[in-house]
Amino acid sequence: MRKAFRPGIMVLLATLASWTFASPARAQEAEALRRELEQMRKQVEALSERLRRLEAQPPPAAPVAAPTPAAGAQPQSVAMQAPTPTPGAPSSAPSVMDLVRPRQPFALYQQRGAGQLLFDMGITGDFIGNVTQRNVDKAGAGTFRGRENRFFPREVELNLFGQIDPYARGEVRIESGEEARGQETGVSLAEAHLTLLTLPFNTQLKIGQMRARYGWSNQLHDEAMPWPDRPGVYRYFFGEEGLSEKGFEATWVPGLPFYLEVLGGLFNGDNETAFGRGRISEPLVTGRVRAFFDLTDEHALQIGASVVSGLTSERQRHTLPGFDVRYKYRPDGWLHPLLTLGGEGIWSLRRREVTRDVVVSEDPLETLAVGNHRTFTRFGWYTYAELQPFRRWAGGVRYDYTELPDRGREWALEPYVSFRPSEFLRFRAGYKLTERSQDNGFSANGASARHVDELFFQATFVLGAHPAHPF
Repeated sequence: MRKAFRPGIMVLLATLASWTFASPARAQEAEALRRELEQMRKQVEALSERLRRLEAQPPPAAPVAAPTPAAGAQPQSVAMQAPTPTPGAPSSAPSVMDLVRPRQPFALYQQRGAGQLLFDMGITGDFIGNVTQRNVDKAGAGTFRGRENRFFPREVELNLFGQIDPYARGEVRIESGEEARGQETGVSLAEAHLTLLTLPFNTQLKIGQMRARYGWSNQLHDEAMPWPDRPGVYRYFFGEEGLSEKGFEATWVPGLPFYLEVLGGLFNGDNETAFGRGRISEPLVTGRVRAFFDLTDEHALQIGASVVSGLTSERQRHTLPGFDVRYKYRPDGWLHPLLTLGGEGIWSLRRREVTRDVVVSEDPLETLAVGNHRTFTRFGWYTYAELQPFRRWAGGVRYDYTELPDRGREWALEPYVSFRPSEFLRFRAGYKLTERSQDNGFSANGASARHVDELFFQATFVLGAHPAHPF
């Protein structure tokens, strides 16, 4: 190819040279054109040499095509679809510089050799500071009970996740955080599960330890929530950590004109706040239906209904149905939503044994304790609105209302503002006003905490890769 181009270029150069001598006034322009043509000649020769080398190499073995994931599967990056190993093919392991070179989060390495199945890893740090009244601190009845008036690491996670093979995906999260004042920071396994992506009939199966996909905000980790703390209905009904269980979770996405996801799960029921039976032979059962609608190019709506039912440690049935709604408005051409609205409501239907003394004779010592089972119904909900007029700034407010599990009720109002210097660093400040109808359960050391004022400061960073969050 190089020889084929050289005669034509030489003739053109000769013609330009004669034309230049005939017209001295254009000598400078001709010289510039001659330099451009010389540069083009060198580029053509370099391309010709590269093509010659490529043609001299043997053709690579055709890769085995990966099966199409089931409908409704979580979208995966193109870079995450690792090729199937070819027997005898050479393998090029990444160098040390490849490992330390900065790269875009939310994606794997752009180039992989044959036979490599690399995974992503990242670290997330979430730190909380809170300031409240002295009586709330003394009673230990703030939002972060036992950590009032402290700055502490709430959640530091090591995330390992990626494609196991074309048919399965794995994820492991190891977390650490301060649980009480004065205690050493412990390390525990937060999640470890695999997902089979291509089962028949557009189904998927998740196996292991996971945050159950009950409601909308339960599946979010602390650092991913839009607010500094979890809504009150989740903290009182499921505990501070939410509903995290060990078991199985299956998903089915039928072929419909809109997105619909049907989910069911079987778990041990280890959650001590809501259940506590802890046996797969008497499983905790979950169910969820979620629908997503693109109303227009600028408006999107998601609605869902969930239910979880299991046995308590006293072998009494506890059922919690709920619903969630989420709406986003993103103007045309924007990279982030301008307005987000959302909310959830949860009922707690809990069977309990109520005992009463029955006199069986005139002797007051001869009484009989009679058990009577009753279902106690409690309800809690929250709603919030967030406005993001600028790419790095967002502000919102959340309102909570919860009927407490035993008796009484609580409401809270929490405005907040967030600032993101980059996609991987966030600072947030907020204020929370809480009012309780009674101080039973919120008083200790001679102090009461029916009225609570709290200031929050939150700092969150993502180092490395991090999985995408749900809508």
